[in-house]
Amino acid sequence: MGEIDVELLKKMYELVYTIRRFEQRGIEQYRQGYIRGYYHPCLGQEAVAVGGILALQPDDYIVSNHRGHGHAIAKGHEPKFMMAELFGKATGYCRGRGGSMHVSSLPLNNLGANGIVGGGIPLAAGAALGIRRKGSSQVVLSFFSDGAAGNGVFHETVNMAAIYKLPVIFMLENNHWAVSTPVEYSTLVPDLACRGACYGMPALSVDGNDAVKVYEAMQEPISRARKGEGPSLLELKTYRHSGHHVNDPGLYMPRDTLGAWKAKDPVDIMKTHLKRRGVSDAIIEKITKKVEDVMEDAVRFAVESPEPSVEEFLAEIKNA
Repeated sequence: MGEIDVELLKKMYELVYTIRRFEQRGIEQYRQGYIRGYYHPCLGQEAVAVGGILALQPDDYIVSNHRGHGHAIAKGHEPKFMMAELFGKATGYCRGRGGSMHVSSLPLNNLGANGIVGGGIPLAAGAALGIRRKGSSQVVLSFFSDGAAGNGVFHETVNMAAIYKLPVIFMLENNHWAVSTPVEYSTLVPDLACRGACYGMPALSVDGNDAVKVYEAMQEPISRARKGEGPSLLELKTYRHSGHHVNDPGLYMPRDTLGAWKAKDPVDIMKTHLKRRGVSDAIIEKITKKVEDVMEDAVRFAVESPEPSVEEFLAEIKNA
């Protein structure tokens, strides 16, 4: 494919930076006690969501995981309703019922995040089977981690998807850590993409810190899926910028390795793409300021939003 349109590059930068600031502001609110439970930020992994999802059509589906705020934002979820959901407020996407690890929106074709490691993988295959049965040209992206790729459900689902040529793209976000276990302790192969060949599907390892490279890598798998040629596996190599969740200091992460990956920051990479194409610092700053205003509004909206109605919740249980 030729060079990506400059307007699309601007959109990529805006989304990558939006996800970064959403997570940073969310962590701030967590520290202040507005967000309860666990919070798994995707700091450092923003380019995977942006490059992967911008390659889709609006009616395509995604299935997320426990580190899924970026996936939702890239799929079109508004930060203020996202933040409200994290706060457990009635104005959130799931009316405060889902929280950080279970954000979903059927109108936006986000079939949901999942607190179970690997739990979303078979759900994505089920959605792809539904697409296949109704004869649609839609596709499904399934986001999961290197840790999930070691679960039996990954192998079972990938095998079934290959046999039935399901229109699903398996997005293996290799952030090099399964909680505190480094990926090299759990597998002897350097590229997890090699597992695709075991099931007869195309697979590719991609620089997951560069949204442009992810977007470009998506074109062939999406085309294959739409034509009924079956699934693909993409390994997106990236790195967490912090511990497994907000309360994990990540002291097990080697400082030199973490520093080397932070030097390949997805936000900085997008700025480099823009400048190489002649986009001025002033325009980049304008986009940055726009995002900051959106984040300020998101936090204000979440703080001021009402709590869910207990009576409505009890009525839902009664009628379930």
